[in-house]
Amino acid sequence: MSLQIGDQAPDFEAKNQKDQIVKLSDFRGKKVVLYFYPKDNTSGCTAQACNLRDNYAALNQAGYEVIGVSKDGVKSHQKFVEKQDLPFTLIADEDTAINQAYGVWKEKSMYGKKYMGTARTTFLIDEEGKIKEIIEKVDTKAHTSQILK
Repeated sequence: MSLQIGDQAPDFEAKNQKDQIVKLSDFRGKKVVLYFYPKDNTSGCTAQACNLRDNYAALNQAGYEVIGVSKDGVKSHQKFVEKQDLPFTLIADEDTAINQAYGVWKEKSMYGKKYMGTARTTFLIDEEGKIKEIIEKVDTKAHTSQILK
């Protein structure tokens, strides 16, 4: 099943970097930037997170909450948040259930080897929990401008 614009965003319940349970439904009434990324502390993922951090005030001013999701665990997220001074929530999706619900857990290939991994994708979700936009070609260094365009 692949999600489309206008679909209800699948709710989820998972731990954040503070080891607290977070649900997407907790954010009803707010717009959400839900971004899926492959791995904490890698160059592209760090560039993307820092772009969102550096433009966090503009995103908030536009009414957005930012939530990042990767299959890294709570401790990895804690270190990433501390090292990069990230002001938003990172969700630990260690069993990839959220990745799968959003259709971003895909076969990838590197150096001729095939493996399963996260396809870097961002979902813009409205106040009612409906998907308003899906950004599949993420510019890690200029992601905020893709969101606020």
